[in-house]
Amino acid sequence: MKIELPGYARTTIILVGMFVLVWMLSITRQIIVPILFAAIFAILLTPFVNFLVRHKWNRIVAISLVVLLACGLMLGLAYLLVGQMVQFGKSVPAIIENFDVLVADAEMWFSQKFDVSPEVIDSWLNEKGSQMVDNAGSNMGRTLATTGSLLVYVVLIPVYVFMILFYQPMLIEFIFRLFDDGKEKAVSKVIVQAKVVIQSYLVGLLFEAIIVTILYAIALFSLGIEYALLLALIGAILNLIPYLGSILAAALPMVLALSSSQPSKALLVLGAYVLIQFIDNNYIVPRVVASKVRINALVSIVVVIAGGMLWGIPGMFLAIPTAAILKVIFDHIEGADHWGYLLGDEMPETERKLFVKKPKVKKPVPVKIPEGK
Repeated sequence: MKIELPGYARTTIILVGMFVLVWMLSITRQIIVPILFAAIFAILLTPFVNFLVRHKWNRIVAISLVVLLACGLMLGLAYLLVGQMVQFGKSVPAIIENFDVLVADAEMWFSQKFDVSPEVIDSWLNEKGSQMVDNAGSNMGRTLATTGSLLVYVVLIPVYVFMILFYQPMLIEFIFRLFDDGKEKAVSKVIVQAKVVIQSYLVGLLFEAIIVTILYAIALFSLGIEYALLLALIGAILNLIPYLGSILAAALPMVLALSSSQPSKALLVLGAYVLIQFIDNNYIVPRVVASKVRINALVSIVVVIAGGMLWGIPGMFLAIPTAAILKVIFDHIEGADHWGYLLGDEMPETERKLFVKKPKVKKPVPVKIPEGK
């Protein structure tokens, strides 16, 4: 006997189910996040493993070699970043001293311009400074926890990548067995398209990061900003977070420019970063990245913010690939293709007009008055 639930009951069940799902994703963050990263890297490395296997390499040896080379590349990039950060750390006291001088000059200008007592400004700055110190102290525990989680990820992700690549045939067979026998073609199509989307997206991001790093480095070197290479690398990494990362990428060199002997350079840095973002958004992304993953800008911003709220910075990086996979799945599930359309960026050829039926107004019937009355 089939029971039809009323609309409010179905809506309530869906909302409760979504709440439970988000809650479970939140409490299982330490398990799910490294597995998702490992799955994405495994998808990216699969073509290299298959190439070696086709050339008669042992599967375990091929997977081990590819994973080791990928880890070596990541460690080399990390070594470069750490070396630049160590050099930057030695200059922090001088930067802070220059910034204090800049704050003192700004305080004097503000006091003369708006006729405010310097003591009032000092008390306000001290109050805000103490609040910032308190916030920094409270966030120190989170930073250490994040660093600990990052170290765990560094150890776990290569292991997960190796295991996913090794057990890939078993995992694919498991996905096929979840569905009926008559749906092999549809399942195979979804798996292949999801793999192509993620591979293309990651390759596009890699090329975008290289191009943006070069552009940032050229701009900062030409403006005479110190640690241009470090800032360019950090900016390119932050730029992987759509729309929000570019703001943080520009803030770091602007702070350094403000603390230098020529604070006006901050405006030049801002102008250079705005120009690079214009080039990135209008020429690089449409040809390198956006052509690989058809996710519209509104959905990109929403999923990035939601990923950050759910899983922090790792969630912001995982948001777009996850949305791309969901779009591929929705596009091939009957009854869910409208959600795939919502995630995409395909605009309708013609805009639908909203037809509102106007109420009919009865015209007054003219009353004839007999003549002579």
